Amino acid sequence: MQEHSFRATVTAVKGRAFIVLPFDPDDVWGKRTRHDLTGSVAGHDYRGKVERTDHGAVLALGPTWRKDNGVAVGDEVEVVLRPEGPQVTAMAADLATAFEADPEAREIFEGMSTFCRKNYLRWIEDAKRPETRARRISEMMQMLRNDSQKRGTEA
Repeated sequence: MQEHSFRATVTAVKGRAFIVLPFDPDDVWGKRTRHDLTGSVAGHDYRGKVERTDHGAVLALGPTWRKDNGVAVGDEVEVVLRPEGPQVTAMAADLATAFEADPEAREIFEGMSTFCRKNYLRWIEDAKRPETRARRISEMMQMLRNDSQKRGTEA
């Protein structure tokens, strides 16, 4: 998945420090309910999720992270970001085809945390026989749709 680099100033509003993204993550990495990102800020490892605020899409920089990495409000920093975890566009053909055929399940999957996405994929990858793998892919798609209905997000 595409890496994005830019320079930004660490800003603070009401005691919260953050970096405003100079782009819309939905335009760069595809529309989804949640963007988990990894990369670096000022040369230091960073993991977090995009938050939507009045200032646009931002990355929060907590006080402990800033202190540990010597980053202060007002600093101009180099930022390198990419989506974290498994991405549908980089999956095996059978999985990509299943998600292409079921946009609702894909949207739910992409909105899950990296931990949850990895668990689903590990379960599928652990299948020893092709027919077991195919059955698990089908079951995963159904579980994702059922999860949507439980949350009241069905269309």
